[in-house]
Amino acid sequence: MGELTGKVALVTGASRGVGKGVALALAQQGAVVYFTGRTLNEGEASVDLPGSLMRTQQDIEALGGTGFFHQCDHTDDDQTRAVIQRIEQEQGRLDILVNNAWGGYEHYWDGTRFWEEQGFWTAPLSRWDRMFDAGVRVQYVTTSLAIPLMLKTQAGLIANISFIASHKVDMGVAYGAAKAASDHMTRCMAHELKPHGLSVVALHPGLVRTESVIKSNFFDLSNSHSPEYVGMAVSALYRNPEKLNFSGKSLDVLQIALDHGYADIDGRQPLPGA
Repeated sequence: MGELTGKVALVTGASRGVGKGVALALAQQGAVVYFTGRTLNEGEASVDLPGSLMRTQQDIEALGGTGFFHQCDHTDDDQTRAVIQRIEQEQGRLDILVNNAWGGYEHYWDGTRFWEEQGFWTAPLSRWDRMFDAGVRVQYVTTSLAIPLMLKTQAGLIANISFIASHKVDMGVAYGAAKAASDHMTRCMAHELKPHGLSVVALHPGLVRTESVIKSNFFDLSNSHSPEYVGMAVSALYRNPEKLNFSGKSLDVLQIALDHGYADIDGRQPLPGA
């Protein structure tokens, strides 16, 4: 039996990247994982990247795990509501929610890098909307709809995937503001949910070897980590009996691994801040 056997998780935005890695890691540890995304089959994505719900499903099954995909555009509240209703009908509980879905702009695989623009005033105003409507708002709505189901266990974990850009000034105004909003929203959620026994954290991955990062051929990957490493952090925090003490905090995925004593899938432990 895995360390998460009997637990139910929802991972949003899991066609590829961090979300897929989290879904794989949680399923490998025994959780029943529901995962969402917009791309059902390979080649149907709006971006020129591999990854699909079907492929994530196949990879979970290859690990011996249990997963159920649900095609969903989380900017449509009714579609998000349908995901939660399905989990309630089929499982009757939800122990872990990972808010990873992100429709913001990070298209460095197409040769553009928003953090190298000459000023936010030269960027399309729509960039702000994408960061917040398909990023921060999606986290808020998904969490709000999931909480009534999560309250049935009173020991659950909500992880909002964020980034160090939340407290840096050189990664774009809209991007930094969106990540800062996510981090502060996490603190506010934690304040209101602590009496109910639910923990909420913001997770800051390091440099993740996602499909887009690898395709960009731009980054030094010597201190990078797998997408699964983020899922290992989620599992470690969920299983920590003191997780309420972490609630409301923005946590470094690499530091969580050092504190909890586990390594990445390649046996390495990337160093925070390196």
